[in-house]
Amino acid sequence: MGGNGRYRAVTGGMGVGAVAVAAAALYRPLPPAPAHYRPDVHAEYVKYSSAGGATVTAYLAYPERKDRAPGVVVIHEIFGLSDWIRQTTEQLAKDGFVALAPDLLSRRGGTPASSDEARKLIAGLDPDTVTLDLDATVAYLKTLKAVRGDRIGAIGFCWGGGQSFRYATHSPTLRAFVVCYGPAPSLADVARIRAKGLGVYAENDARIDGGLPDVAAAVKQAGIDYRYAVYPGVGHGFLRTREKAEVADSAWGAVVRFFRENLEGR
Repeated sequence: MGGNGRYRAVTGGMGVGAVAVAAAALYRPLPPAPAHYRPDVHAEYVKYSSAGGATVTAYLAYPERKDRAPGVVVIHEIFGLSDWIRQTTEQLAKDGFVALAPDLLSRRGGTPASSDEARKLIAGLDPDTVTLDLDATVAYLKTLKAVRGDRIGAIGFCWGGGQSFRYATHSPTLRAFVVCYGPAPSLADVARIRAKGLGVYAENDARIDGGLPDVAAAVKQAGIDYRYAVYPGVGHGFLRTREKAEVADSAWGAVVRFFRENLEGR
């Protein structure tokens, strides 16, 4: 917040310029949900098969709504399938989506209790195997009678944000994807993206933000619809840490609006 009492939110990609918004406006409650949305959810663990005979364990959350819902794959941080990821999966269900968070350490025995051990295991994962397990996750979502199989999105956080971006370069049927402070994939692969994308980045995150100019140039050259915002005064992982609750709430509101715009409707 500057001396004039205003936050500065920087947006990029697809010609979106920098904008300044009043601090009071940065915290905006979500628009009223349609009548078929209710805050209640049903959540459970599920298992399904992946390539090579592997079994993936995942956390699945359903909204209570009368019609079929879009599906969203939730890709965890480098800490694995944590309590926070489960809570986020439930929140997406409250927002009206069938959300499925795969434990991408399933092939290694599942997410360990130690976050340090989880980091070490994830660092050793093969990216192509991760993609196969995400393919299996999308395929499982499409088998659920409560899901609109032609309306599948993905969201990832930190390490998972990079996997969400990478998966968008792989899947021609993915409809929307969100990258939360994750690294970009190979820029040569960006042209393969068919889904619309949204990036959520933090001002105090030079490690990730340093690559944004190249991302903006790549998506512009390829004609990809990828918009992003750099949120002020927060650091990497701010949706989890909630170091500034009003900023985290603003970013989450943008995510939900993006999914509603691109996964609901016709």
